[in-house]
Amino acid sequence: MSTLFDQRDRHVFVAGGTSGINLAIAAAFGRAGAKLSLLGRNADRGQSAVATVEAGGAQARFFSADVRQSEAVSAAFAQAQAAHGPIDVLISGAAGNFPAPVLGMSERAFRSVIDIDLIGSFNVARFGHAHLRAPGAVVLMISAPQALLPSMLQAHVAAAKAGVDMLMRSLCLEWGPQGIRLNSIIPGPIADTEGFRRLAPTAQTAEAVERSVPLRRVGTGEDVANLALFLASPYASYIHGAVIPVDGGWLNGGYSVAAEAILTAFMGK
Repeated sequence: MSTLFDQRDRHVFVAGGTSGINLAIAAAFGRAGAKLSLLGRNADRGQSAVATVEAGGAQARFFSADVRQSEAVSAAFAQAQAAHGPIDVLISGAAGNFPAPVLGMSERAFRSVIDIDLIGSFNVARFGHAHLRAPGAVVLMISAPQALLPSMLQAHVAAAKAGVDMLMRSLCLEWGPQGIRLNSIIPGPIADTEGFRRLAPTAQTAEAVERSVPLRRVGTGEDVANLALFLASPYASYIHGAVIPVDGGWLNGGYSVAAEAILTAFMGK
């Protein structure tokens, strides 16, 4: 068990927690002693995620819901509280992404990312609020670099994630007086994730992305999880309403270099 950021007797709810970065975050909180509630759409993936978290010694439950469906989200929160008690840390990480130019994207495709990322985050925050242990609860939104820097083939994600960050910042004003802290995390390129595989589909593109990071490596799920653990801890008790990258310095210029490589891979330019 990790003792630096002790999470014993705390209930951590992770929306989108059955894979990728969110599962890495859930597993880290589990190793620190937390009880986990994992929300997702796919039951098989959910049970696999529970097994992964429990392998680290944690208690975990999977709850099935699509974050776009408010009634299902509300019911999942009620079930999670019945299982583990009030929620101490709420993480909203459900997301969708695919590379496409605006003129090659239908309204339905654009809306699908807005609905999952932005409406989903709204539903998770709105229906999760009643189950937060306040004062003292922490809400973390998982954002993306596209929220800060525009990128070709990513207009839908940029619009959705910029909305997520502004939602968080608005809620920091509304919920701060209740003793609820909110922050956003912006992961850079993270290895072994669906997002990285989609945006860097070839070995050549993946190598170009790695070279574009000032630290000369892509990140890991554990890198992001460590920041989440810190932000949920008393050490971060005065950090509220912040949008924080964990990207090896990628947003300081490397992002633009990587964007060129991604564009070349998808459009042959």
